[in-house]
Amino acid sequence: MTGTTVCRTVVAIALTATLAGLTGCTSSGGPADGGPGGSAPPAATPQPSAPSSTAPPSPSLTGPSAEALRAVERATGRAGSARVESTTVMGSELSLKAAGALGWRDDGLTGTLTITYTGGTTAETMRRLGTTAMEARYLPDAYYAEVGDEFADRVGGRHWIKYVYEDLEDLGGGAGAGFADQMRNTTPNQAVKLLLTAEDVRRVGEEKARGRRTTHWTGTVGGATAQTVDIWVDDRDLLVKKVERGRTENGELTQTAYYSEYGVTVSAERPPAADTADFKELLASQGG
Repeated sequence: MTGTTVCRTVVAIALTATLAGLTGCTSSGGPADGGPGGSAPPAATPQPSAPSSTAPPSPSLTGPSAEALRAVERATGRAGSARVESTTVMGSELSLKAAGALGWRDDGLTGTLTITYTGGTTAETMRRLGTTAMEARYLPDAYYAEVGDEFADRVGGRHWIKYVYEDLEDLGGGAGAGFADQMRNTTPNQAVKLLLTAEDVRRVGEEKARGRRTTHWTGTVGGATAQTVDIWVDDRDLLVKKVERGRTENGELTQTAYYSEYGVTVSAERPPAADTADFKELLASQGG
């Protein structure tokens, strides 16, 4: 693998893993060219189909179910933050787990997650580069992925890669289309918005989730590229659990997330500029 390809590979892997730790399957496909810059190994980067924060579609659901789910959407939105634990499987490419706290206020997404690679071909590539886990910091305008020393050697010795959401929009081959909206639309209340667009949404019944009494709702969204969304809601109308399932070009994509401690204080600091490499500049320097 050439130096140019390695550089593109490591920044693309960090992009894929950091998004996967956050988003779940809000899409049915990955980039056709195999990743940012067209030279990275095929990585099942989820594409956005969650409702846009600026122009959400009109919900198709009406009646008592719609009223109940809108109450959940409002309560979860007002809470503004929560602790999150999730597992994600992206076909044979990547499986990972993530844990941390995220906040969703009017000024955008904030928070910090620790992402641990647990399997898949992408995880094996990361292990060869000396990285089995990374910290991801989400801020309203960009997110930052931390990498290990060996990984950092491939990107000028810096230990953080910065991804400005608007820069991701400009990626070729459709790889970055809608990433800014995707990052803003990955909070618990967005799963409820997805269900409100499903024509087949139904109340499954009362179930236990992590020892708590909850109401289970399920529905199918996405039309021809259908994905299923399941949520478990407690008596305060707050999500306790979410499962999303769909397909990518690389196989099944599944994410299970648990939410707790709503209203928790969330912080995310920008890493030192001297230790941060900009994703767009890295690609430009390598001819991407």
